Amino acid sequence: MRPVTLRGLVPILRVFDAGLARQFYGDWLGFRWDWEHRFEPDLPLYAQVSRDGVTLHLSMHHGDATPGSALRLHCDDVDALHAALAPRSWARPSVEEMPWGERAMRVTDPFGNRLHFFSPKEA
Repeated sequence: MRPVTLRGLVPILRVFDAGLARQFYGDWLGFRWDWEHRFEPDLPLYAQVSRDGVTLHLSMHHGDATPGSALRLHCDDVDALHAALAPRSWARPSVEEMPWGERAMRVTDPFGNRLHFFSPKEA
């Protein structure tokens, strides 16, 4: 039998408003809106966004995900990401030095999902 290789992870986050999701994930965080699907025009949205090799699915479907989920996203330079986001007017996150040796910035989306961006502390 041939070994099976897992190739990645695509979290599903619950969202409640497509326009607000576009503003937060696209306009503010800089994710590209790859595609979206609705079974009918007035039915819930299911969409994919991506940035720098990270892919997220956003769903308005009840039962696809739980509001208030948390993700940890590895970032080459969390301070540079913070500097890029700070001038934009969505939120005012700060960067913290964590006791386990990383720098982290926590952001909560409009739907209660928490995104923890982190990078290793410089030596």
